[in-house]
Amino acid sequence: MTTPATTVQSPVIFDKIGQIAIGVSDAARAKDFYQKVLGMKLLFDADSLAFFQCGEVRLMISPSDAPPGERTILYFRVPDIQQAHAALRARGVEFIQPPHMVARMPDHELWLAFLKDPEGNTLGMMSEVRAN
Repeated sequence: MTTPATTVQSPVIFDKIGQIAIGVSDAARAKDFYQKVLGMKLLFDADSLAFFQCGEVRLMISPSDAPPGERTILYFRVPDIQQAHAALRARGVEFIQPPHMVARMPDHELWLAFLKDPEGNTLGMMSEVRAN
């Protein structure tokens, strides 16, 4: 017997990866590798973080003490992080960190939130909130 697929009616759509974070043990060495060896375009540094452009996706290199297999996080772009957070919480999703601003850019604020999938993988939501 098969179970019919359930259609989820929701404005939350995880269809675009906005950023991938790779944790590294040596941030300076990794930055040098991605920039000079792989030829990736460095967008900016923020403390010990380095951000590179990779097509439409941003790659973030960050220091991490986690084991090598647990250092990568996919960040999904959402248009309204507060609304997405509320909708997912209503579905029973538990968040590690609720939406919070992490950077103020000249034309927008960058907001992030973190949750776990059923397998324990960390997923990020990101939203670029335009200044009024």
